[in-house]
Amino acid sequence: MEVHTNSTDEKWVSWWQPVVFAAMAGGLGWGIRGQYGHETGAMIAGVLVSLTLMFLLCPGFATASVVRAAALATVAMGIGGTQTYGVTLGLTQDSTVIGNWAALRWGLLGCLIKGGLWIGFAGLFLGIGLGGKRYTALEVFLLSLGMVAISFVGAWLFNSPFDPEAGKLPAIHFSNLWQWLPENEGRPRQESWGGLLFAFALAFGYATWRKVDVLARNMGLWGLLGGALGFPLGQCLQAYHAWNPEVFKQGIWTNLDPYMNWWNTMETTFGFIMGAALGLGLWLNRRRIAVASTPDGPTMPLALEGVLLCLHVFLLIRMTFFGGWVDGVYGSGLILVIIPWACCAGGRIWPWLQVTTITMLPIASKTVVNLTVKSEDIAPVAGWAIYFVLPLLLATALGGVFAWRALKGQDTARFVVIAFLLNLWLYFGLNYAIFQFPWPWAEWTGRTPSGIVFTVFLFGLTAMVWMNWKRGVGNGPDHPDT
Repeated sequence: MEVHTNSTDEKWVSWWQPVVFAAMAGGLGWGIRGQYGHETGAMIAGVLVSLTLMFLLCPGFATASVVRAAALATVAMGIGGTQTYGVTLGLTQDSTVIGNWAALRWGLLGCLIKGGLWIGFAGLFLGIGLGGKRYTALEVFLLSLGMVAISFVGAWLFNSPFDPEAGKLPAIHFSNLWQWLPENEGRPRQESWGGLLFAFALAFGYATWRKVDVLARNMGLWGLLGGALGFPLGQCLQAYHAWNPEVFKQGIWTNLDPYMNWWNTMETTFGFIMGAALGLGLWLNRRRIAVASTPDGPTMPLALEGVLLCLHVFLLIRMTFFGGWVDGVYGSGLILVIIPWACCAGGRIWPWLQVTTITMLPIASKTVVNLTVKSEDIAPVAGWAIYFVLPLLLATALGGVFAWRALKGQDTARFVVIAFLLNLWLYFGLNYAIFQFPWPWAEWTGRTPSGIVFTVFLFGLTAMVWMNWKRGVGNGPDHPDT
């Protein structure tokens, strides 16, 4: 397997670009995730951040290999959505614990652990995709199964026993108000961070020692840092608002605070910080990027890939529209990633579709359900056409055309920039519809400040493409690797 590297400084952008623009992508993606939630919602941030970094830091590399890396990171970003954190945040801001510094510290510690694990997976698999080591479909599949298996051990050690009726809770538990409220108010929530900790440790250890994948190791650590800083620092803003209401009754806050969605502010800040950390981490490790230019070829038969694609899409649709047992099983982060990871690692067409159609599917689905079923903001026929059919048609056309070109060994060098811009504007547009189009010149609502911030990020990221277009960053010579 030939590995393509680039060690010349003139090919790299300045450090501030991946830091600032990945921060914008993370803030936008994570802020949008707030309206969609869970594992599939987090993948919005995954695809925007990873494509931003591919565009800036992977000039001239084989497009198919770069897309594979972005797809792996996108899927990995969803794992942490399994974690519950509502009560953990409540420990820092609920009215019943305001002034309780011990509860605040405990809640922020929970945010640190959960945030670090959440982004740690994304950083690790971003590095796996870019480190120049070949991971076969079977290898990734078996690793995923191992992660699921060992997660039960971690959950048993750290997240059990859990029997609220009998008053039995884990020794380390971040979703429990009982310890702070003598009246035993609030029901504790089942946590999963212990299982994810063991799963991450297995994947990190495999990449570090079995594969000797230095970039994966380093980016896994940068992901841990980004999440461990981003989540608690973002929550500090929301907690400060809850603890100090008098501050927001004077000055500019007199008019602004009634329209602030502090929860979404926390989410946007979390995404901004974690995106900056991933951007800085990859820039500092830029000389370790070693994308395969002529790899050994796909490690999964195309027919099998097609069957798994149909199965995964079916399960996503079943989970999104009907819930039930599928949601309870396939909605678990470590289960959800088994098929996509294997197909991203060894498939011909899956990576192209993962960063376009597959990530878009549940988001478009939830958008149209919110606008036509849960509310009547738009007529059903128009809603399905605009918010479901059109986005998926555009995404599928883009992913399908370039996957076909890759299969034929044709030029695919423009895919990263086109996919980035399409995702950027589509996700912004879908979320803006959920926000009920909070134009800043219209009457303000609780969505307007977030809408303004998201718009700044939108045009900032669009400007990033314009700034770097002539340099050819992200649009270098293509090396078909299928």
